[in-house]
Amino acid sequence: MAERIRYGIIGTGMMGCEHIMSLKLIPDAQVTAIADPHETSRRWGRDFAGDGVEVYDDYRELLRRAPVDAVVIATPNYTHFEVLQDVFRTRKHILVEKPLCTETAQCLRIVEAAATHPGVVWVGMEYRYMRAVGALIDEVRRGAVGRLWMLAIREHRFPFLTKIGDWNRFNRNTGGTLVEKCCHFFDLMNLIVARRPTSVYASGAQSVNHLDERYGGETPDIIDNAFTIVDYEGGARALLDLCMFAENAPHEVEITATGDVGKAQALEPGDQLVLCRRDGSAHVTRAFEIDPAVKHAGAHHGSTYLEHLAFIAAIRSGGVPAVSAADGALAVAVGAAAERSIAEKRPVELRELGF
Repeated sequence: MAERIRYGIIGTGMMGCEHIMSLKLIPDAQVTAIADPHETSRRWGRDFAGDGVEVYDDYRELLRRAPVDAVVIATPNYTHFEVLQDVFRTRKHILVEKPLCTETAQCLRIVEAAATHPGVVWVGMEYRYMRAVGALIDEVRRGAVGRLWMLAIREHRFPFLTKIGDWNRFNRNTGGTLVEKCCHFFDLMNLIVARRPTSVYASGAQSVNHLDERYGGETPDIIDNAFTIVDYEGGARALLDLCMFAENAPHEVEITATGDVGKAQALEPGDQLVLCRRDGSAHVTRAFEIDPAVKHAGAHHGSTYLEHLAFIAAIRSGGVPAVSAADGALAVAVGAAAERSIAEKRPVELRELGF
């Protein structure tokens, strides 16, 4: 039996701890080290990882000294570029949380570096691994909706959570809401449509959330609602409907793919897939059963666990990542184009950002 993949977790806030919880459910994995500059986060990570884990306040010490084969980078968005530069000096496998970086120029440099890195470089896009979403992707690929022309993603949810240092309250740290929060939806659009995005038009604002908050005398500047339309080569288009002051809706996320034959819809939470055809020949609702231990290991309905199974399989086989640095960069580019479109009140071509 192959030895377990030894993981180091860089950043043990909420998402880093979700990775730890998921990895503890995988016999083929072991969290051997964690690193975070904040004592509170280190304590969270230590509590979840358990006895025997090595604890560092500087991730560079973890890279130099800890017995790890792979690292998860779950640090604040604006630190990803610097942390990746240091990990690229090693031979370790990498899973970096979305967004890949906060700036498109940085993303392009990471794509170049990843192409020559000896380890697997994987971008964390958990939504790909939600069971209903994965089933929708499979149905579209097998032709269940015919030729895909329209893809609509609605996320109506709660406001941004509080982070240590309140870094997520400002665009300069996050890349903007449509990069920080929504790049995984743009990644899904790119994956499902399977064509190159060409232009983006968005309308959005900060209408409700965080307006009464002050940090060092500054008011947060992150938008909390937007509509974003993405045009693709071949004529398909996609829409993101984002509202971050819509708590307690029965389905936080609804993804609808519509073609010339029918429609497929994924609903989360609820883990449901609904299929229907224009001619009325089929109307199917499927619900997916998920192991409760897996489902409750974090906030993404078990998808982080499934993502790590795929990541480990890529490490074992020496294969290519399912979510490459290029995928992560393109998702950031769509989000950055949407943020620019809102600021400048015009459509933005992806080529303006080097994509």
